[in-house]
Amino acid sequence: MYLGSAELSAICSKLGRIPSKEEYLADVGVINQSSDKIYQYLNFDQIEEYVENAKEATA
Repeated sequence: MYLGSAELSAICSKLGRIPSKEEYLADVGVINQSSDKIYQYLNFDQIEEYVENAKEATA
């Protein structure tokens, strides 16, 4: 069993195997160039449904 990042998992699934260091770094470069399109985090404070539920939640 191996523990890896989401990026490593994506590269493994593309290659069908664990990549060499050189293959990994080459593909991570492509991922990093497009990171603003790939990584989009949820801003819960900007989602109305979550804001309303948070107001109703009790500690």
